Amino acid sequence: MNRSFLTALGLLFTFIATAQGQAHKAVADKIIGVVGDRIILQSDIQNAVSDAMRNGEKLPDNAPCIIMEHALLQKILALQAERDSIPLTDEDVEANMDLKVRNWISQFGSQAALEEVAGKTVYQLKDDQRPFIKEQMLSEKMRSKVVNDVHITPTEVKSYFDKIPKDSLPFLESELEVGQIAILPPASKDVEDYIYNEMLGYKKQIESGATTFENLAKRVSEDPGSRERGGSYEVNRSDKSTWDPVFLSTAFRLKAGEIALPVKSNRFGYFLIQQVSRRGDVAKIKMILRIPPVTENELAVARKQLDSVRAEVEEKKISFKDAAYKYSDDENVKNYGPFVLNRDGSTYVTIDALDKDMVNTIKDMKVGDISKPVAFTNDQGKKGVRLVYLKSKTAPHRLNLVDDYSKIADLALEQKKGEVLDKWLTKKIPTYYILLDKEATQECPNLSKYQTSTKGF
Repeated sequence: MNRSFLTALGLLFTFIATAQGQAHKAVADKIIGVVGDRIILQSDIQNAVSDAMRNGEKLPDNAPCIIMEHALLQKILALQAERDSIPLTDEDVEANMDLKVRNWISQFGSQAALEEVAGKTVYQLKDDQRPFIKEQMLSEKMRSKVVNDVHITPTEVKSYFDKIPKDSLPFLESELEVGQIAILPPASKDVEDYIYNEMLGYKKQIESGATTFENLAKRVSEDPGSRERGGSYEVNRSDKSTWDPVFLSTAFRLKAGEIALPVKSNRFGYFLIQQVSRRGDVAKIKMILRIPPVTENELAVARKQLDSVRAEVEEKKISFKDAAYKYSDDENVKNYGPFVLNRDGSTYVTIDALDKDMVNTIKDMKVGDISKPVAFTNDQGKKGVRLVYLKSKTAPHRLNLVDDYSKIADLALEQKKGEVLDKWLTKKIPTYYILLDKEATQECPNLSKYQTSTKGF
């Protein structure tokens, strides 16, 4: 099974199956598997296959069988985690949900695009996905417990590699490790005052009836996620990872129909907020975002600061990573570090994972180089200056032990963990009530080993 399809399995029972698979729910549905008190629907498998194909994944002929087995395994592991009282707090689940939401928004370009594809608000998506995310997290924790002590030796790595047919060795694209230290300077006080007064003017125009909030939002708001909807959003008081705290506190202290004075968010800019309605911790609001423009004067100050940071790193007074934690304004650095990440969390990325400005910056750089400070615009539309560090770069090549030892070691380790997990399953499967649809076992003979009951279908 190729690694990209293994990654696609991770989408099972997550947002892709819910959002992009909406239209497929009309397919005649039935229960095709039961593990304890948990069920697997035929539509779950069909949607996972359809969505993997839609995402351009290369699927093996037996993809539905592989996905079904993955679903069974996930449920067995999750149930065993509950039996073993493996700890998982609601806070852990919410943090994982928030991370997934950010990834979905990044994938689709904006919260509005995400909600349009899903046919649901972000908060409805969270409610739908929370039990599945919890099951997935319990499954991962149980698997980690089972294979925690599995290790791999260099001899085993070489043995694993030698068993791969030479004509099957994959050709790997060039991969890079690229980091950045970004400074996002604030606009001057005069510019901020100008924007603030403009937004006070918007408030007066709306309240006097000279225009509507929707029309103004479509004309002047700089938030791409809500501009075309006239600034409309549904927000949840507890969703502090998606929304700025100042924004949330303002939205929830308003009365229905009331418009607040403009409020400043250091992360985004100035907001004008109107509450439409509120029910408990959920409010419908309208908002206008204005980002005070940064001039060349502010960018010049940031360039000078980064020149000093660059000198410190090159003189080895501080590592690039430590400098990023100390100086960078990029909020992702705290949680993920200063390097661009692949979907699987790896710091090795292909060039299409980089933004256009960064690609242009590194085109003439050598491995180990740190760029001079260069201007850029981040995902929120804020201008800044950054240093770009090209830590490593591989040439396109056939998989080999010299260049790709760590990758091969990871594959060998995963295979060994899989063998340990299979032995564990052989002992645990008989302790669970597992019932499978007859057609499923006929089409997928590999599923028969999971069957512990023949009653019900």
